[in-house]
Amino acid sequence: MEHKTLIALLLGATMAAGCGENTSSTNNNAAVTPASAQDIGEVIANVNGLEVGSKAFKAAAARKVPADGKALNSDERKDVLKRLVDEKLLYQAALKEGLDRDPKVQKVMVNTLLREAVYAKVKNSDFTDESLQKYFDEHQSEFVVPEKVQIKRVLIKVSDDRDDAAAKAESERLLAEVKADSSKFADVAKNSSEGPYKRRGGDVGFVPADGKPGLDEAIVTEAFKLSVGGISNVFKTDEGYNFVMVANKRDKVERTFQQMKGSVLRKVKNEKLKSLYDNYVADLRTGAKITTEDAKVDAIEVETAKAPKHPGMRPPMPTSGQTAPRSAMPPGLMKSK
Repeated sequence: MEHKTLIALLLGATMAAGCGENTSSTNNNAAVTPASAQDIGEVIANVNGLEVGSKAFKAAAARKVPADGKALNSDERKDVLKRLVDEKLLYQAALKEGLDRDPKVQKVMVNTLLREAVYAKVKNSDFTDESLQKYFDEHQSEFVVPEKVQIKRVLIKVSDDRDDAAAKAESERLLAEVKADSSKFADVAKNSSEGPYKRRGGDVGFVPADGKPGLDEAIVTEAFKLSVGGISNVFKTDEGYNFVMVANKRDKVERTFQQMKGSVLRKVKNEKLKSLYDNYVADLRTGAKITTEDAKVDAIEVETAKAPKHPGMRPPMPTSGQTAPRSAMPPGLMKSK
């Protein structure tokens, strides 16, 4: 069987494990941890020591019930059980191949563990309206939508083919063209700008006064000096020569507790989850034998991360300042704001 197929099987089996099928492996051998009746229901089969429970059977059989609701006959039930037994056999074969060491499989296992051991312990009902109101009153500034300006930018870089003076001159020439007719800004940016938003006519989007990741703070500073429709003079940053225009502005918005109650709940809940996660991992670290090669880590060349192929992909676990990944979060839990 192909390696990718085995990985898919192990991923599926690992997800099933999160629904009550308790298994673990060591040194490529499947080491079975007995599951309780509460976890799997009544034992209806045993595959090399790995039990198949009535709960898994009910879930699988329910997907086979026809639209008319007619009960499954004996042969159909045996077919469902055969498939569950086959899955256990394939799961054990995948373990023997060492596929539980595959990074993709490990990520699923980590998310399943966190979902059950950490994130399932926190519910919306744990937080009273009074506690949420108190948090809002103490952190009200965090729920204010800051003033933002829509920045459009043209960047001309200094390069081997264009020295500093030439880059500045070209930027000044383009600025004069735009100041003569501001409606040309997008076309000038598309045709001449060397910034990352060139294809969008230089439109950086709405940016608050505290900036935007990857955007030089000088650009934001210059933009906030302008009124809507205003165009800056040429100024230099580490990337080259720039000028910006403010296309629009959004005023600062302060909201009431009732308007922000959902956001407050998400924020308080995420903080609780982060605390539980940190404590859980700290306990795992206690007594663990961990060695790191700091010099080798420092020597690794790190490139800019590429955008994920599939929307919604998230890291497998939260780091400092982050919340739990959507794949491991209880339903409805998202980042605030």
